[in-house]
Parts: sequence; C-alpha cells; structure tokens
Amino acid sequence: MAGAPLFACPHCATLHERVPLDHGAAASCVRCDSVLYRQSAISLNGWIALVSGALIVFAIANYFPIATLTIQGLSVQASLPGALFLTWQQGHKMLSIMTGLFGFWLPLTQLLFMFWALLAIRSRRLPADFRYGMRVLHYALPWSMVPVLMLGILVAIVKFSSLATIHPGPAIWAFGLLTFLLTGLSRLTTSRLWCYAEDAGLVETATAEEANGGLTASCPCCGLVQSLGDEETPESCRRCGARVYFRKPNQTARVWALVTAACIIYIPANVLPVMRVRTAASDGMHTILGGVIELWQLGSWDLAVIVFIASVVVPITKLLALMVLMIKRGWRGNAVQRQRTRLYELVEFIGQWSMLDVFVVILLSAMANFPGISQVIAGPGAVSFGMVVILTMLAAMSYDPRSGWDRRSAGGTVRTGRSAPRSFETGDVA
Repeated sequence: MAGAPLFACPHCATLHERVPLDHGAAASCVRCDSVLYRQSAISLNGWIALVSGALIVFAIANYFPIATLTIQGLSVQASLPGALFLTWQQGHKMLSIMTGLFGFWLPLTQLLFMFWALLAIRSRRLPADFRYGMRVLHYALPWSMVPVLMLGILVAIVKFSSLATIHPGPAIWAFGLLTFLLTGLSRLTTSRLWCYAEDAGLVETATAEEANGGLTASCPCCGLVQSLGDEETPESCRRCGARVYFRKPNQTARVWALVTAACIIYIPANVLPVMRVRTAASDGMHTILGGVIELWQLGSWDLAVIVFIASVVVPITKLLALMVLMIKRGWRGNAVQRQRTRLYELVEFIGQWSMLDVFVVILLSAMANFPGISQVIAGPGAVSFGMVVILTMLAAMSYDPRSGWDRRSAGGTVRTGRSAPRSFETGDVA
C-alpha cells in the first residue's frame, strides 16, 4: 500500500505501513508477533461520548461517599478525597501525595486531555499546544490506577465489615462503572489519537519512501518515524518535540539501579507494618502478610488470594522477570526473542497492581476513623511498598525490548497473518 503511514513496532522496531482493517481485527508485527493496533468499531464521536460519561462518573465517585459506616451509634462517611486528607493530617504526606496522584489527579488528567484531544481532532483544527498536551497524556497513562483503587475499595470493605455496619454509597457504584469505562478507554492511547489526526490530514506522517536508507527511529510519544544522524545523538521529534533516541540511553545502568533499589526497599516494605489498627480492646501493627492472613480468617479466601498475588507474587515476578531480561540479553534467535517480548509485555501488564495494599491502607484510615473506638493509621511499610511499585514500573519503562532484537541471529522465520500490516526492513532501520 504505497503512501500509507509508516510506524515502527515498539517491541522490535520493525517498520510497518498502517493499513485499514475490518472492525474488530488486529494487526500483529510480522517479526515479534506483538499486537500493533486494533480496529475499533467506536467512532470519534463515540469515544467523545465515552470520555464525557467517564468524567461525569469520576465526579460522582469523588464527590459522594464510598460507604457509610456505623459503630455504636456513630457514623462515618468514607470518600477518597477524605481518605487522602486524613492521611495527610496523620503526618503521612508522602503516602497521601502518592495515592492522590495515582487514584485521583492522573486519572483526571487522563480524561481531561483525552476529551480535549478528541474535540480538537473532530474540529479539524489542532491547537498550537496539541503536541505538548499529547506528551502529558502519554506520560500520565501508565500511572492511572483506578482499577487497582476499585479492588482496594472492595478489600477495605471486607476487612472492616466485621467491626462496623456498612452501607454502600453512590461512589462505590460510580468507581465500579469508572473502572469499566477506563478499561475500555485504555485502548484510546496516544498512538491511536495521533492516528486519528493522521487520517484527518492534520499532522505530518512518515511514508515508506522516507525510510529507505539511513538510520531511523520512532518517537516514543507520537510514533513518527524519522531519520537520525547517528545512534548516540538524540534529536527532537519534528512532530511533537519529544527527544528521540535510537535506543533508550543508559539502559543497563538505569534498569539495574532501579531493580537493585526496589529489591532493597522491598525488605522493609514486608517487614515494617503497613498500618496500625487501634480499637477499644487492642492496638496492633499489621504487615502485608498479616493482612492476607486476616482476610483468610474472615472467610474471604478469594480476596486473600488476590491480595497475596498483587502484593507478594506480582512484585517478586516483576523483579525476577527484569533480572532475567537483563542477564540473558545474549540469547539469540527469533523464537527466543519472541518469548522475551512476551515476558516484557507481562511485566508491563502487571506493573501497577502492586499498589493494591497501599490503596487499602488509606481507605481503611477513612473507614475506621472512630476516635476512641477504632482507628487505622498508615505505617512506614506502606510508603516503602509504594516506592517499590514506582521503582519497578520505572525499571520496566527504562528497559528497551528492541535491544534484544538488535542482537538476534539471522536465522528463524516470522509469521504473518491476514490482518498483519505489510512490513519491510532496510539496512539500518530502527
């Protein structure tokens, strides 16, 4: 398809031409077999309607209480903003900022910038700062954690259900609906928004003819394939202004530094208490594993398993997977590299779910705020665990899966499917 927009696979750097697909079809890379893009049946106006609905639901979720809790005639209305404010008042400012960013500000940023970008594309007039807004959206998307927050709400309610009478509020239903909407909107990435702008003729595109010969790389923010002078010197993307590198700089040093720091902090995250629970009859400290055991004893074995997986299995899996990817970088062959790519995709997918226990702690602090009867105060382990999540996510972002394909062997075959876009390779194409 001559003249079709050109883009590069983010996992192996193979260049493809973006071709039209049937609704529901997916295009896969002919080299690493990663899914490149899907053809959604939702129109531009449909996406605008979904984002508008998500903004309304977001406002309901954060204005109304999640639940009303009653103990001995006293009532407390728990909400996310109230939990964040209470955590700040208790002196845990870092924890309040961390959870506030992931559970409130960054999801709100995601929805507002999506809405603004969609309206601009539909109007066929992009504002001068469109590229800056898209860069903000690109960096905000991985840190938006409403689905994790929703699971944290359910765990917190179960943990406190034996001590108080709980009446669900409007916000818990709103958070459930918001989780569903944001899961659907996760397909509306910055890459797709730039594709909409390309199809409307509003922005510059790269074609196959421009990539013939010379060294090329794709912009990490907008995906535009462009020429580079050499492998060591970064250049500014001519479409969005982001820094474009042939490969992520200082990959080895950055990933190992972040993984090592995460391993060190993971020790106090599990040893130190994540929360302190005061009641009229007791005053105890709880660790992550202690919370899992408590859920099991309450009969909620399903939530206990979920919390154990999110808080113990997932962090260890991420750390081990990143170590394997870094230690075994010399493995060669297309089949092996595809397995390594799948492993990296797994690390990306599970990245944010380790924040579950951190959300549970701040939600319990709001639900159990009955001075003299019960009170939950965040412990030092909560901040440590949040830092482990951040460090492992940054380590995954610093790893460049394309570097393994640079060292692949010449042998091996690649599979093409009916919906896969045509791909081609040139001597030094990134």
